[in-house]
Amino acid sequence: MRIINKHIFKSIAVISLIAMLFSCTNDVKKVRDLLADKNLPIGVAKNTHHVYKDSGKVTSKLITPVLRDFSNREQHPYNEFPKGIKIITYENDGKDSTTITGNYALSYAKTQVSEIKGNVVVFNHSDSIKLETNQLFWDQREKYFFTEDGFRLTTSSSVINGYGFESKQDLSHWILKDITGEVETKQGDL
Repeated sequence: MRIINKHIFKSIAVISLIAMLFSCTNDVKKVRDLLADKNLPIGVAKNTHHVYKDSGKVTSKLITPVLRDFSNREQHPYNEFPKGIKIITYENDGKDSTTITGNYALSYAKTQVSEIKGNVVVFNHSDSIKLETNQLFWDQREKYFFTEDGFRLTTSSSVINGYGFESKQDLSHWILKDITGEVETKQGDL
């Protein structure tokens, strides 16, 4: 009788365990919704070095101490870089073209517009042009920078300060607003 009771209890324990395992399913959508409702990232990466390639060629590198992935947002999925960001773009046969650094950044997936804040520096290595500002928006589709904040643009012959700046990603074709400083021009430029 003891042996039969022992087998019955083992059978009941095994059936209960199997029932518990099959009842504990997590729907991925439910987990994502829970994280979104709690305003939590779906993932966090530390000391990230991400390399972007196009047709086998490296086009840019992203380096950041912390990356928070909020791609679980339906309306506006984004990535947050709360401890700073460094982006190096490569356009001239694999040579550094432009380096972008800042203390904080948000990058929105749907619009491909990034906001970089705090000690933002953009440096064009080919032409030795440097842009410094506290806030910069970067339209990655159009390869375009813009800000309405104060800025300092340093070239080989000029230092220009102002409020409001727009240019291509390589710091060419500027639109400068409310500027002060000395600008060297050629005779045909005026």
